[in-house]
Amino acid sequence: MTDDISTPQPATASRDIAEVPSVEIISTAALHLLSAAAVNLGLAEDLPEHKDLDEARSLIDALAGLLDAAAPSLGHHHAAPLRDGLRSLQLAFKEASSIPDEPGAGPGEKYTGAVYPSPAAR
Repeated sequence: MTDDISTPQPATASRDIAEVPSVEIISTAALHLLSAAAVNLGLAEDLPEHKDLDEARSLIDALAGLLDAAAPSLGHHHAAPLRDGLRSLQLAFKEASSIPDEPGAGPGEKYTGAVYPSPAAR
């Protein structure tokens, strides 16, 4: 029996990942966290009835921590849209939650500070 040639060999996989810039890997991880949190907030078009705020909180916390730690490496150009997405998730969480968190205690707020709706949105 021969090896399946479609399966990358470990050395090839390592070489491939070594060629990917860190900003791309960090951004991809952040997008996965953003997407998963959105789904758990009931924001997915194909699954609007699904809500799991405990899962969403964990994912938003992880995203905020990742962005806080990686911001210097990402630079403003890459970090700004991810931070905007994070803020949108934090506001969506506040809207979805029936029990409000204390200011600064919401998901990710230990990294971002307290998040409030903009005055125009109130």
